[in-house]
Amino acid sequence: MKQGVFALLLVALAAIAADVPYLSGRVVDDAEILSPAARDRLGKALKQHEDKTTNQVVVLTVPTIGGDSIEEYAERVFNEWKLGRKGKDNGVLVVVAHKDRKMRIEVGYGLEGTLTDAMASRIIRNEMTPQFRNNNFDGGVESGVGAIVALLETGAEPAADKPSSMSVSLSGLGEPELPPWPMRILLGAFIFGIIGLFTIIGVMTPGMGWFLYLFLIPFWAMFPIIILGVKGALVLLVVYLIGFPVAKIFIARSPWYEKAKKDLKSKGTTSIGGFTMSSSSSGGGWSSSSSSSSGGFSGGGGSSGGGGSSGSW
Repeated sequence: MKQGVFALLLVALAAIAADVPYLSGRVVDDAEILSPAARDRLGKALKQHEDKTTNQVVVLTVPTIGGDSIEEYAERVFNEWKLGRKGKDNGVLVVVAHKDRKMRIEVGYGLEGTLTDAMASRIIRNEMTPQFRNNNFDGGVESGVGAIVALLETGAEPAADKPSSMSVSLSGLGEPELPPWPMRILLGAFIFGIIGLFTIIGVMTPGMGWFLYLFLIPFWAMFPIIILGVKGALVLLVVYLIGFPVAKIFIARSPWYEKAKKDLKSKGTTSIGGFTMSSSSSGGGWSSSSSSSSGGFSGGGGSSGGGGSSGSW
């Protein structure tokens, strides 16, 4: 029985982790998002680049990477395929996960000084992302690969970021590069735990509660971007701006709130949920009275240590 459960767990884990495809050439289009003509052009351009420089640049498209982060998956593929010459580690892997809407440029050790994380990020933002958003995968991949080859061969830097404009619509807002989900969950627990606690205190506290409402607006506007991205943070901010006053007005009608309000005026102190509130000339304060708690084409033997950049569209 135990062996059967263990086998099922192994099958489940295998299903979560995305497979590394067979390296059949310089362009492995498992997601089938590139046209035959684009695959042919890319393959020829990358062969010419390798003949000229010995750098191995490979494009991989997959439908999905399952439970992996794009960084983990790209590094696993890169090291299993052993891209780049042994000793030179001069390989580059461009990964596009179609259904996940994620991409990454993974760079071998030997090229990190030229194709830096900043340059890779710029290529993703300015060459690939805009065309992917228009479902032009041929153009996006070819532009990205062209920028990589130009940088490695001639030192030509990719196009610079365009200046931001206040007239940019919400649909055009660029999303920041978000950390992997495990890190986002941990950061979310920490961030929302702190500002959530102060939000609850603000809702439940007479007097200084409205001060906390205004004080917390910048925190609800900025910190959630790390976890949810720009659009998710904007939605959460709107919920906070509307939800706090509604909850405050609703709770203000309760008997215990009225009692706490009177106690603050008459005695200068009151107790709310284990916290002792005290009024002062500065507008009030609080302290806790509760106890504390807690193929035909193959790689050349190169490797990568995680250099490069990721993005989404």
